[in-house]
Amino acid sequence: MPRSVNSVASRAKRKRVLKLSKGYWGRRKNVWTVAKNAVEKGLVYAYRDRKAKKREFRKLWIQRINAGAREHGLSYSQFMGQLGKSGIELNRKVLADLAMNHPEAFKAVVEKVK
Repeated sequence: MPRSVNSVASRAKRKRVLKLSKGYWGRRKNVWTVAKNAVEKGLVYAYRDRKAKKREFRKLWIQRINAGAREHGLSYSQFMGQLGKSGIELNRKVLADLAMNHPEAFKAVVEKVK
């Protein structure tokens, strides 16, 4: 008696992985074993970098706020400390946007904090 193999599911699994590897270079896009490894590694990077993205943006916002605050004679730490004491509840994302795109509004926030 021949052995029972679920080739439908196996083929579907391979197709799913090869679909994810679309756009990869060379054998990474069409050879099953190479594509499987490339896709697994890519998914690991995607998971890791969703976390790293949050860190990168926070760093960027802090740099922008620091640059904006220094134009008005304050360091980042002084500005954020006084911001907390004055009860203004703006997050770093909003403050960075103000410092970058609306300097007059950011200046008003700095004056309120001083």
